[in-house]
Amino acid sequence: MTGASSTPHGLVVGKFYPPHEGHHLLINTAAACSDRVTVLVLSHEVESIPHRDRLAWLREIHAHQGNVTFVGVIDDHPVDFSDCALWDIHEAVFRAGVAAVTGEAVTAVFSSEEYGPELARRFGAIAVPVDDDRGLAPVSGTAVRADPIAHWNRMMPPVRAWFARRVVVLGAESTGTTTMSHALVDALRARGGAHGRTQWVPEHCRTMALAKLAQDRATAVLAGVAPPEMAELIWDSEEFVVMAETQNALEDEAARSGGPVLVCDTDAFSVSIWHERYMGVSSAAVDLLTRHHPLYLLTHDHDVPFEQDGFRDGELIRPWMTSRFEEALRQSGRRVLVLEGSFETRLDLALGAIDEMIDRGWNLADPLTPAS
Repeated sequence: MTGASSTPHGLVVGKFYPPHEGHHLLINTAAACSDRVTVLVLSHEVESIPHRDRLAWLREIHAHQGNVTFVGVIDDHPVDFSDCALWDIHEAVFRAGVAAVTGEAVTAVFSSEEYGPELARRFGAIAVPVDDDRGLAPVSGTAVRADPIAHWNRMMPPVRAWFARRVVVLGAESTGTTTMSHALVDALRARGGAHGRTQWVPEHCRTMALAKLAQDRATAVLAGVAPPEMAELIWDSEEFVVMAETQNALEDEAARSGGPVLVCDTDAFSVSIWHERYMGVSSAAVDLLTRHHPLYLLTHDHDVPFEQDGFRDGELIRPWMTSRFEEALRQSGRRVLVLEGSFETRLDLALGAIDEMIDRGWNLADPLTPAS
């Protein structure tokens, strides 16, 4: 047994839409007081957060609790706690969910909802109220959906990563993308609260290009030939696939520890355009890795002098790159803001666009609610 007063089989039922601190308190309590826990993760087609994601998050967060099993259950029936016939339907769904993983009878129902006692009665189990008044974990799924930023710290890393709005700063060489990215991060962090967590995702393409140049130069020296310049490097499509995959991985990692806005200094979509620039054609493999983020900030080459740092080779094609980025962004339906003017003007425009993005909210559908 887990503890001196453990019960053989605890049951937890919920939508976890999305999972938050209160849900984890509920599951942790059941795990600590039960030999075995079955958690039914309910879903209905009206809900906006994918069922598979909620299941994956819960399994990751509670992976250390070997006595907890999560079961995905589709429950698309109306909710009315006063209707015995509907209760019978829900009970049958819940029993089928439990039976899918074990034939063991439920001995305790852990809940922080008003339906907990009736659900326990129907299972012939003990009703264990955990946090009915939300005094221990003052949060609810309704509150999180209404204002994720206000409840940011009550969600765990994989859930925050899903909610994080990714803003991509992209542009031709030496147009200030990295400078703008850092300035945005500084401005957002200065707002404090959840925004104090704001993270920056570096441009992996440049890191990979410098590593390739160093390796090719070392190889040339060993072969007794002149070392190459950046413009002389020979690329292949597979290297751009690696760039895009790594860029996506860096985004996902940063989003887990970041705030509501994640600032990305380029992304896989940008890599697809760089593939065109160096290889002369698009890449289906790279295109498959691109994502559709809510805001792209394109740093225009106007008013930005080209600065040669010893490795750049695209001064003469900056206007073409800017035009190609804008064309591809608009053709794909991505929301893009072209940043022009002084740096201060660009920064103000970018922050305004980010605020507009935040104000649009997450537009999450309401779940089915009990009849009044």
